[in-house]
Amino acid sequence: MLVVGGEASVQFAGERRLRFRVISVDPKPTYEGWLWVTGYVVDKSGDAAERREIFVQRDGLYRLPRHDGS
Repeated sequence: MLVVGGEASVQFAGERRLRFRVISVDPKPTYEGWLWVTGYVVDKSGDAAERREIFVQRDGLYRLPRHDGS
């Protein structure tokens, strides 16, 4: 699970930041440091709410700690 905010792309700044469950990362080269990522926007309940493909800077993505109930 990732946090996608303004550091990844200005379109996700502020209130538009996302929690994002990654399905795949396109292996084709793009601009240096940028990625096409496919996954699901996760709502406050932890449910997949919307499937999206986003173009983001790798250095702006942050991994959320995993909560596995232990």
